[in-house]
Amino acid sequence: MDETEFWELIDSTREAADGDPEDHADLLVERLVQLDPDSVLDFARHFEARYNRAYRWDLWGAATVLLGGASDDAFDYFRCWLIGQGREIFEGAVHDPDSLAELLDDFDEELDGDAEELGYAADEAYEQLTGVVAPDLGLPPQPAEPEGTAFSFEDDAALADRFPLLQERFGSV
Repeated sequence: MDETEFWELIDSTREAADGDPEDHADLLVERLVQLDPDSVLDFARHFEARYNRAYRWDLWGAATVLLGGASDDAFDYFRCWLIGQGREIFEGAVHDPDSLAELLDDFDEELDGDAEELGYAADEAYEQLTGVVAPDLGLPPQPAEPEGTAFSFEDDAALADRFPLLQERFGSV
């Protein structure tokens, strides 16, 4: 599976789920079990590589503004959700997290920003296909610390200064 096929699976299942993260995960598993196990592992590698790439302080700050706070777990689930939004939004956010204010049509913190189940879709599909747990993907592990320069998520003024567009459109600071 190449990168284009990966994003096509993400996009088609998100659209079919009308953006609901839980339905998106369910539909993604349904689509993945139609593939062979090696293709499912390829999908998992693409997903994991992007998940690790999004492990950035600035993106965590943006998630904090959007979600009104983001614990370690909340940021993990946010990164899954971000991948689920498709290539354009994902790449835009990694490049400039404040651009999410322009890239997102809407953001409902009750529904959006948390797609934990998407992170498990490939594992679930692989187990359904093979009856065994997916093997190690052979990717470098997530770094111990996010990429970039750490800053305080507790400083509302600093968050507003760092993410002015997000703050104006979605923030509660």
